Amino acid sequence: MDKAYVLDETTPIICIGGANVDRKFYAKYELTNETSNPVNSSSSVGGVARNIAENLGRLGEEVVLISASGQDSAWEEIYNLSSPFMNLEHVTQFENSSTGSYTAILDKNGDLSLALADMDVYENITPELMIKKSNLLKSAKCIVIDLNCPSETIEYICSFTSKYNIPLVMIPVSSPKMNRLPKTLSAATWLIVNKDETETFMNIKINNEKDWEDSVKKWLDLGVKNVIVTNGSNGVMAGVENGGIQYFPAIDTPMVADVTGAGDSFCSGVIYSWLQKKETDYIIKSGLVNSHKTIMSKYTVRQELSQKQFMIDMEECLK
Repeated sequence: MDKAYVLDETTPIICIGGANVDRKFYAKYELTNETSNPVNSSSSVGGVARNIAENLGRLGEEVVLISASGQDSAWEEIYNLSSPFMNLEHVTQFENSSTGSYTAILDKNGDLSLALADMDVYENITPELMIKKSNLLKSAKCIVIDLNCPSETIEYICSFTSKYNIPLVMIPVSSPKMNRLPKTLSAATWLIVNKDETETFMNIKINNEKDWEDSVKKWLDLGVKNVIVTNGSNGVMAGVENGGIQYFPAIDTPMVADVTGAGDSFCSGVIYSWLQKKETDYIIKSGLVNSHKTIMSKYTVRQELSQKQFMIDMEECLK
């Protein structure tokens, strides 16, 4: 009773999508096929929706994660490391499924040689599952969904958020999953997408700044209210409702520890400052600052992140 009452009285950010274990294997020498290769390894928790939820939880937001997992040790690991920052009661466990995992094999130079993604469990994030959670979804101040979810679920959430006037943030996860985006995007308050994903969806090539700007216009023409097309160290191009299109350079980051999670931390900074009703410039720069600080950390979500630390970082970077 108490918990139900608390949920009714609050307006959480609800993140829907992936929660994985990320494993990395670093080859000590040249990789050789069809034999054993000596490696060093590391394991961490990831998943786009989960990473964004952790960033926002560390920033003091109340966050609920809706996802699907197996009943296994990988889920226990995710649960133990994530539960301080988000409500995990709405992750559904499936007995005969494996928790999502991403395994990367990096060559001796640190470049990706092979990646293995076991993401089948997310096919269980169905519209039927969403219908069961409709009372929770209605309470959201904002819903964030990643494209690990099946396309029919994304369609359902678009209809749901339009019907109940709930802001919706859509986050692609990779170029191959861009076909899960609906053809009309009028439900999307924000779409945060990278250059490769944009090229895949639009079937275009972005070769210069004009192409980049045109791609933002194309997204806006599909009904998105606010869109950001990111392009790594080249910065971002943003098109906002009634505000034109603007370029923002990336913050120079000479010391790169690990780029994993940089995109998710960018999205989190944007969402956080937008919900604080900041100006567009500040919103975009929040993403750039959080991403810049994350790249300098070996963690997918930087461990020192807090509301106070974020304010310090913003002041330092925007001087």
